Amino acid sequence: MEFLYYLSLSFFAILFISKLLFQQKKKNLPPSPVGLPILGHLHLLKQPLHHTLETLSHQYGPILSLQFGSRSVLLISSPFAVEECFTKNDIIFANRPRSLAGEHLAYNYTTLGFAPYGHHWRNLRRLTVIEIFSSNSLHMSSTIRHEEACYLVRQLFRDFHGVSQKVDLRSMLFHLTFNIMMGMVAGKRCFGKEAVDVEVGQRFLEIVKDRSVTVPSMLLSLCDFFPILRCIGFQGVEKKMVSLKRKMDAFLQGLIDEGRRSQTKSSTTTTEAEKKKTLIGALLSIQEAEPDHYSDDIIKGIMMIMFTAGIDTSLLTMEWAMSLLLNHPEKLEKARAEISDNVEQGRLLSDSDLAKLPYLRCIVNETLRLYPVAPLLVPHVSSEDCTLGEYHVPRETMLLVNARAIHRDPKVWVEPTKFRPERFEGVDGEREGFKFMPFGLGRRGCPGAGLAMRAVALVLGALIQCFEWERVGEEKVDMTEGGNGLIMPKANPLEAMYRPRPNMVKLLSHL
Repeated sequence: MEFLYYLSLSFFAILFISKLLFQQKKKNLPPSPVGLPILGHLHLLKQPLHHTLETLSHQYGPILSLQFGSRSVLLISSPFAVEECFTKNDIIFANRPRSLAGEHLAYNYTTLGFAPYGHHWRNLRRLTVIEIFSSNSLHMSSTIRHEEACYLVRQLFRDFHGVSQKVDLRSMLFHLTFNIMMGMVAGKRCFGKEAVDVEVGQRFLEIVKDRSVTVPSMLLSLCDFFPILRCIGFQGVEKKMVSLKRKMDAFLQGLIDEGRRSQTKSSTTTTEAEKKKTLIGALLSIQEAEPDHYSDDIIKGIMMIMFTAGIDTSLLTMEWAMSLLLNHPEKLEKARAEISDNVEQGRLLSDSDLAKLPYLRCIVNETLRLYPVAPLLVPHVSSEDCTLGEYHVPRETMLLVNARAIHRDPKVWVEPTKFRPERFEGVDGEREGFKFMPFGLGRRGCPGAGLAMRAVALVLGALIQCFEWERVGEEKVDMTEGGNGLIMPKANPLEAMYRPRPNMVKLLSHL
């Protein structure tokens, strides 16, 4: 009986896909490679995914129609197509595709990243912009970023023993970015000798390890493309997601409960402004005023965005930037000269100095162009039929934007594979038309771009200001890309040699 059940499901799946293919022939869809029955074009995909998709775009054009199992996919890799998708068709593409990740890891599609476009999403967007990413909120959190930058350079100085020292920068930068996020969310440090809650940090490390196993299935889970696989528990994908969700939920709920107990103990002596010094405090205050709209699950969803998107984006960009500078020491010296000219001697640079350091910002932008942390923007899905240029795009088509391919397109950029920060001189912000999109575009663009840019520039600037940096050997730093298409880390963690700059020893010894 069980065999007949799965056989019947397979039969209906074949009928459904055949119907889709027949409908596509009747309409002017974008070019498409030859696909296989049932699989569609999934057999063509190899890791890293963005490279495979870029190769397909070179063969069939910058607007490409694909079929991933039962799902239609639109792949774009040109500024023209991006502009049309995120201007004329922005509302149509403002939704996310349904997925196991959205159901299990995003509190049933209620988080900012996965919620469907509508009143709930707009409310979350407005809340996060006001409480986390507004100019006032970023100014208030600047102290946390400055303290963590101070701690990083102080720790490097204390670990220095008279000769050039080798350091694993990825692990140190992970601790730094996590401490920044935890400081903003809960007001405490979890890594380092001055940590106040080591146990929380260790629990998060366990979650990160589990996520490294589960995340490859989040963007392109076969269970999302072949629903029958979910029925048979294919490769335990859903079980892994449920397990990860439970661990993350317990971690976040523990922080909320701790914040709630803290507010209860000091309710008579704590002012409203003091309560809002942390994200948890601010959200609990809002929950008291509107308990029906802000459940603990909604608060956990906002916190989860901070700990997932916030940490990866900053950490990996810092690592790529330092790798590029080690391979281009003349650019590093130019950045150091800019810092020396604009930050007075005897003081570590701070957020307020960043506006005077345009070349440092150019380095960050050029790093994001060459090595965008999210090489494929988070997928969108069309809520109704629309047109893209001369092509028809059916409803429920998943949109994939190959940002890395556009960032390196020789038709768009001069010498696109070269590290030239100067190309961003005079560019305002993180945008240059529709050819540069490290934080996404349109209504669903990342609201945390300002926070990420400040954190990356501050830490990168502090490392350049305080230390001399060299490669471990004569060979250039390996720039091989890792990841699965969802994020793009270096394949090998960055190790580098450092020593304090003589004119910074006095400052470093007093930090």
